[in-house]
Amino acid sequence: MPEFILPLLVAAFVAACASLLGSFAILKRMALVGDALSHVALPGLALALILNVNPFIGAVVFLLTTVVGIWFVQYRTTLSLETIVGVFFTASLALGALLTPEHELVEALFGNILDLSMGESLASIVLSIILIAITFMIYKRLALSMVSSEIAHSIGIRTKRVEFVYLLIFALSVALGIRFVGALMMGSLVIIPAASAKNISRSLKSFMAWSMVFGVLAASFGIYFSYTNGLPPGPVFIIICSVFFIATLVVRQLKKASA
Repeated sequence: MPEFILPLLVAAFVAACASLLGSFAILKRMALVGDALSHVALPGLALALILNVNPFIGAVVFLLTTVVGIWFVQYRTTLSLETIVGVFFTASLALGALLTPEHELVEALFGNILDLSMGESLASIVLSIILIAITFMIYKRLALSMVSSEIAHSIGIRTKRVEFVYLLIFALSVALGIRFVGALMMGSLVIIPAASAKNISRSLKSFMAWSMVFGVLAASFGIYFSYTNGLPPGPVFIIICSVFFIATLVVRQLKKASA
């Protein structure tokens, strides 16, 4: 079996998870939040490297702590989600830049999924599947709460709880993706496949499905081309995602012109 097959599988599952959650980030108009949360993980990565523990653990602990803080502040103040995340983002980025060892900074910023161990790879695949399953379990309640929180409340949906669960699984998907594309470009892993899907989708289900398809295709091609050409996988993935976005945008404009 070629050496790149396992990293390719990991990248495909992680991209499917991140892209699926990205579709709701776009619907919630929090596309930039995904990018900001990836930078929030940087101090966690730095502390993990300093303490010589798995970087994923550091990223998860810091991201989950931050998400709880963001959720708490959001419902205790009148500040918007974008404002709160922006404060956490800038503070975390500065702290991460100070703490991250210089020789580890490039990998923390740009990732390298080819360096994952067998255990880390399998754990990433399993966790991605779990997060995808949870998303499909809550997507109807999440979508309805985005359309109208009043209607959602009237039929017994606890919108704050749904929002909290979404933020938690979103944070976990960011932690998974950081090993792939790094803290600097993680927002692209979440947003670009979903943005491509939005160009050609006519329903929520098709939006979710196409988001995952574009994410998986870009991840698979990205790992293959990076492995065969000796290139870093993260940037290759983002370039392929951007090509998909431009292609779907052209298709959308052609459909509008012919309508």
